[in-house]
Amino acid sequence: MRSSVRLSIQLAATAALALAVGFGAGYFAAPREALPPSAPPSSSSPATAPVAKAIYKAVPYSMLAGWQDDDLLAARETLEKSCKVFAARDPEAIVGQGDTARPVKLWRAACDAVLNTADDVAFRAALTRVFEPFAVTSSDGEDQGTFTGYYESELRGSLRRDAKHTVPIYGMPRDLVSADLSAFMTNVPQGVPRQIIGRVSTEKDRPRFVPYFTRAEIDAGAVANAADVVLWAEDPVDVHILHIQGSGRVTLTDGDRMRLGFAGSNGQRFQGIGSILLKAGVLKAGEATMDNVRTWLRAHPEDAARYMRENGRFIFFQLRPDDAGGPIGALGVPLTAGRSLAVDPEVVPLGAPLWLASVDPDGKTLQRLVFAQDIGAAITGAVRGDYFWGTGEAAFQKAARMKSRGRYAILLPQAS
Repeated sequence: MRSSVRLSIQLAATAALALAVGFGAGYFAAPREALPPSAPPSSSSPATAPVAKAIYKAVPYSMLAGWQDDDLLAARETLEKSCKVFAARDPEAIVGQGDTARPVKLWRAACDAVLNTADDVAFRAALTRVFEPFAVTSSDGEDQGTFTGYYESELRGSLRRDAKHTVPIYGMPRDLVSADLSAFMTNVPQGVPRQIIGRVSTEKDRPRFVPYFTRAEIDAGAVANAADVVLWAEDPVDVHILHIQGSGRVTLTDGDRMRLGFAGSNGQRFQGIGSILLKAGVLKAGEATMDNVRTWLRAHPEDAARYMRENGRFIFFQLRPDDAGGPIGALGVPLTAGRSLAVDPEVVPLGAPLWLASVDPDGKTLQRLVFAQDIGAAITGAVRGDYFWGTGEAAFQKAARMKSRGRYAILLPQAS
């Protein structure tokens, strides 16, 4: 099987572009989730949605609306998380690409200068001295985009199946294979994500790399022998929302708590359940908020199961201790409520600080320093972000209603 896997990955690399064109690229995905883990409150797929090229323009701090009003020191702990990642990397490695490309050693120097401060005045001064803001616009000149919200869901579960806990939450399947196309192709074509996910089929003794199982196939038992159940849950609707958000906090039958972290996905195209219900006509335009969607799904369990299966994307999880400090984002650090943002990594380097200027779901000004610490399957484009609201029902109510226009600027370390 190992030789089959190697052969299949080679076949996947040469066939990747043909798949993208011939099958609408529905089998490609960028894991997060968050999301998508983000995952994402949108039905667009990263492989099918056109991504406008980003343009970066240096701007003075005076152009950042609200810069003087944010409590920047409150973001210090979140900055430290990004800086720890840079500290562990090769100093000569490059973070970002194109106009955002900077060597790790510059990031390290900027981190040291900012974190080696004693109070809020010095912290703010160091930030403005070592980081330069770059406003982001799309190639068509649009400097505003959509900012949605996500959160860490909560649910009840058991480590063992019983009469009450019958919904499986799977760990990573042993037969799932992912291939980094950049290892096989010098230049991965634009619009084709660098990672392809699938499995090796040996039907008729011919090893072939094929798309991984869909949600409907997994629900029918396709991974029963290939993946372990890490948790059994009560509510299939809660589990579907967990798949959309990409992380969760679970209360076990004995009262103990653990966290569910994103481990991987089946690589299938994400379809938002709200969009599915709108298309089916069971919800009307303007009604597909996540709160309304959750209520409808719970009130119609049989129809809910059928509609949820239309979202082919399936997420696999791993259990983590409750004291992990929060859900782990794509950067590999715990996310911070109100300070972590899921971004398109083709536009914004993971770990980078950004100045966000938008509004919250209640229309209140949202201008603050945030950090690119996560990605999402539908978070694509020059100006696009998913704002992390935290854990639990209060965070759900904020995340479920957020769909705001806004803009951002990336703060990149200066050479001197």
